[in-house]
Amino acid sequence: MILVYFSLAMWLMGFIILYYIIKESVVLVGGMEIAVLERRWLGRNMPQGRVVARKSEVGVQARTLGPGLHFLIPFLYKATKSEFLEIGTGAVGLVESIDGNPVPPGNIFAKEVAGHDAFQDGEAFLENEGEKGPQIQILPPGKYRINPFLFSVGVEPAVEIPQGKIGMVTAQDGAPIDTGRLLAKRVAGHSNFENGRNFLEAGGQKGPQIDILLPGTYRINTKLFTVVVTDATVIEQGMVGLVTALDGVPLPEQEFVAKSVAGHSDFQNAQAFLDTGGQRGPQLDVLRPGTYYINPMMFQVSADSVTVVERGQVAVVVSNVGEEPTQEVKIRLGAAQAARPQGGGFQEVYVVPKGYRGIQEEVAGPGRYYLNRRAFIPYIVDTTNITIDWDDAKDTRFDPLKVISKDGFTIGVSVKVVVRVRPDQAPYMVAKVGSIDNLIIHVVHPMIDSSFRNQASATSAMNFMQDRQDEQKKAEDRTKSELEKYHVECVSVLICQITLPQDLMDTQTKKIIAQQEQAQYTEQQKAEQARIATEKTRAEADQQKVLVASEINVKVAEQNRQATIKSAEAEGEALRLKAEGEAKGITAKGEAEGNKILAVGEATAKAFELQGKVIGGSGLTAIALAERIKDGQIKVTPDVLVQGSGAGELGGLLAAFLVNHMTKAVTPAGATQPLAPSMPQEATAGDAPEGQANA
Repeated sequence: MILVYFSLAMWLMGFIILYYIIKESVVLVGGMEIAVLERRWLGRNMPQGRVVARKSEVGVQARTLGPGLHFLIPFLYKATKSEFLEIGTGAVGLVESIDGNPVPPGNIFAKEVAGHDAFQDGEAFLENEGEKGPQIQILPPGKYRINPFLFSVGVEPAVEIPQGKIGMVTAQDGAPIDTGRLLAKRVAGHSNFENGRNFLEAGGQKGPQIDILLPGTYRINTKLFTVVVTDATVIEQGMVGLVTALDGVPLPEQEFVAKSVAGHSDFQNAQAFLDTGGQRGPQLDVLRPGTYYINPMMFQVSADSVTVVERGQVAVVVSNVGEEPTQEVKIRLGAAQAARPQGGGFQEVYVVPKGYRGIQEEVAGPGRYYLNRRAFIPYIVDTTNITIDWDDAKDTRFDPLKVISKDGFTIGVSVKVVVRVRPDQAPYMVAKVGSIDNLIIHVVHPMIDSSFRNQASATSAMNFMQDRQDEQKKAEDRTKSELEKYHVECVSVLICQITLPQDLMDTQTKKIIAQQEQAQYTEQQKAEQARIATEKTRAEADQQKVLVASEINVKVAEQNRQATIKSAEAEGEALRLKAEGEAKGITAKGEAEGNKILAVGEATAKAFELQGKVIGGSGLTAIALAERIKDGQIKVTPDVLVQGSGAGELGGLLAAFLVNHMTKAVTPAGATQPLAPSMPQEATAGDAPEGQANA
């Protein structure tokens, strides 16, 4: 029985020993676990300074066992299980090696070695001379089988730059920054500082970096690179950004603003700015409204309001940059010159063309200008009419003028002066007096005050008031002449009110009242005379109907008389003209007939003269007599034959009467009377033969 119990105890002890041996030699690692081994004995001692053992060395081993069933030499190794290292999305793992070679002096981070499979092969890390301390390489999101006794991993969120922000980067390791520089130079290949090894191998420098991070998410080793998130540069509407470079080539002497360089993309590429010779200090270029990703460790940006030139204004620009105008240029341009206080002395100011330092002859018209006030100083000048008042109103600049007249009275004068600056003359006005305010205070006001004092002292108070228009004209002429010297046009000088002493005004008032009363009496007298004339006119008006009828009758009679006279004169004139016409007609007809008869007679006489020379005078007479007989002009036989029976004288008279009567009855009007034969004057009817009578 005892033997049975002993055997049972031995079997139980053997089972326990076997279980313990199996337990110590078999390691089952879960799917999300690793096993870290510790070698307890039977191996080399670790070198001095090492804390993690390699193969054949006693101590915590660098290698690990992954998921699965593993068989170990019993009692030689002790396995400690650990879960996988998990790095979530939006995070990175920063690794620090607990063991390895020491980091060389001057370095902060261990060099990066290959072959360790993202720190999951600790044995390879040590064999490849991995260094102890912070590692450059980071672990991106994922799960890793990392020996926690060899590597300490801190999980940090990835660097996220929101919209409207930038990341300023400072490297904790690298080469020293070049002497005289504020920022480290740019190196290529580091992929926005995500690849620390390339950054260091390319000569990346320790300290503030010239490159910045734009909005986005970056897996950056924040132990190697410190990132500070700050606002991007925003220039609001109606503003302009003035830039000052903190690094670059020093400004030359006598220069206030750095020269403009190209290629820096509105100061967003700082390295290009330096490479093209950008100068340190205030910059000539400005930033217009918008958002800019500018490194504030390289450029300081201050916002300034834009220059607004309203309608009726121009901006005279004084340039602090450009070439200094030489004496030859000054003579050639004929630039206006003025002297203005500058510090302790005086400086000549010239109006110059574009590109030269000084007052620009070209003005800026109405509009909005993104002007760099460090380089260009604008002076706004009104080109519309500017009114300057001297009166008692609260909002006016000057009180009424107080002047003393020639007769010792104090006179108050309210004056209004209207001036205007032409746009093309504005630069010369600024060169002369600096501004409109200076012109009003130092030129116009003293001149107006002096003019009216001089004019008032040359005349009496009453004459000054009565000759107001002349006094105003004198002041205006003088003001126009004086302001032309300052390139300002005087539009008008107006005297608004003249105030005399009250006692003088009382005396003048009494005098005027007396004159008015005298004038009133005169007018009353004229009114009475007018009333008399009115009564007379009214009486005449009452008899106006009778007077009008009488006047009309007189006018009608006069018109009839005139008509009769005119009619008689017209008839007489008509008869006279008719008689004159008939007389002229008869005269003309007679002259024509006479000319005809004369012509015929002359022709006939000439013909008779020629015929007479041929046939003689008696032959010519016979021919003419025969022709007249042939033409019936001479009758040979009587037309009427009256015969009697011898009745004596009574019969002869009766016969003659009958012959004459019958001849008139038979002869047509206009016919030629028969030519009776010539008879002796003594012959009578009784001498003819008895019973015949010739008619």
